[in-house]
Amino acid sequence: MCTRAVYLGPEETVITARTMDWVEDIRTNLWSLPRGMVRTGLAGPRSVNWTSRFGSVVATGYDAGTADGMNEAGLVTSLLYLTEAQYTPDDGARPLISISLWAQYVLDNFGSVAEAVSALEAEPFVVLAPAMPNGSSSTLHLALSDATGDSAILEYIDGALTIHHGREFQVMTNSPIYDEQLALNKYWESIGGLTWLPGTNRAADRFARASFYITAIPQTADVQLSLASVLGVIRNVSVPLGITTPGQPNISSTRWRSVADHKRRVYYFDSATSPNTFWVPLADLPLDEGDPVQRLRLGGERFYSGNAAGDFEATPPFEFVPATAQ
Repeated sequence: MCTRAVYLGPEETVITARTMDWVEDIRTNLWSLPRGMVRTGLAGPRSVNWTSRFGSVVATGYDAGTADGMNEAGLVTSLLYLTEAQYTPDDGARPLISISLWAQYVLDNFGSVAEAVSALEAEPFVVLAPAMPNGSSSTLHLALSDATGDSAILEYIDGALTIHHGREFQVMTNSPIYDEQLALNKYWESIGGLTWLPGTNRAADRFARASFYITAIPQTADVQLSLASVLGVIRNVSVPLGITTPGQPNISSTRWRSVADHKRRVYYFDSATSPNTFWVPLADLPLDEGDPVQRLRLGGERFYSGNAAGDFEATPPFEFVPATAQ
């Protein structure tokens, strides 16, 4: 399920792209969420509580949690599937948060990867992982990227939080765990290049292709060329609609792709079932405190092109999936 890659170009050009791969229609909509929203971790009386510092545009999964998004500061979060994820056990003391809010917590509270890592490495809360609305396990890891080109990969492995932090961590896919992905990629780098790249839809192969192409494409500050090149990379690692592997949700059809331009704060969306790619400049959304929550409905016979900010409609916020302490 999913591939994420960060393009680091000249003149502070930073672009993050990702695919959303899943076994079924994940019923995604885009949402405009203003700053000043009061939230709870939805995990019982010890839930962490906060008020959003930043407004954001997000793509949901089942309209029950934030799967991807960008905030006003240009920070991007991307949730991807990781079979091996095992979260920290509840110690009965620290605050709790449902995993459906994990990515949103970061978008709401932090303006950079460094700021987020500084706060999260102290493990200020325990993540609880209720099942997804379709019954699948919420075994996920989280990628962060920002307008400086900084990145971080956060995984819970054997009950412990592991963070890879630095500009070099440009690519993330799924299984195996990130340390093993990096080792596999080193192997492909030693024999690959233009002469040989693995071509299957498995996570390790997608990691190798994305790692090669995201640095092989033209390094340019030209907006049109850089965005088109990055979209080409993320399409290269997409899985054709209709192809899934039974029992392995990490090898599924690509449902949609997003491309986030950190410098210009523009969020692009490319659906596998739509003829058009459209975009949403955050500057065109009502993100001030007190502004209404807005939704851009996707799916069905709804198609958008160009700037779709004016097609968002005010609506009550979606409901994140709650969790129960074990």
